[in-house]
Amino acid sequence: MQRPRAVALTGGIAAGKSEALKAFARHGAATASADAIVHELLAHDPNVRESIRVRWGDDAVGDRKRIGEIVFADRDELEWLEQLLHPRVVAARQAWLEGVDAELAVMEIPLLYETGGESRVDAVVVITAPPEVRAARRSDFAERESRLIPDEEKLRRADFAYVNDGTLEDLDRFVAGVVEQLTAT
Repeated sequence: MQRPRAVALTGGIAAGKSEALKAFARHGAATASADAIVHELLAHDPNVRESIRVRWGDDAVGDRKRIGEIVFADRDELEWLEQLLHPRVVAARQAWLEGVDAELAVMEIPLLYETGGESRVDAVVVITAPPEVRAARRSDFAERESRLIPDEEKLRRADFAYVNDGTLEDLDRFVAGVVEQLTAT
């Protein structure tokens, strides 16, 4: 079996990455989410859970809300958590990719550029949206977005980019076009 074409889906907070991932699945791509892997690690990985217990106490173990309060208030704590999780996410992503039986494998990776992950994929799709659209979707987007690479930089580095300020049907048409281009060769 030939290796699937690995595609990273990234973009800003509340830009519509999850909806784009669903559209990729509708168009035949195998899909996965780095956020889902993180949630699984936080809930079930014994080494991650023990590291969190030692660092932040029993009340933080398995409690994503509590962990979020800690890491978004202290950049050093966020960096510690990212160093704990990122290698495990990369390993889980690679294991998933090796098991994919589809021509196209798309993984939503919110921190793709921030972690240097673009070198591990064949193509990058960036989804963005105007700030007012994103603010309507998620009230805390600006606060969390401030620590990320700006959308303009992500768009410049992307193989495919879409400004998600239309309908779900518009987003679906964009995704269909990307799938067509990536599977044509």
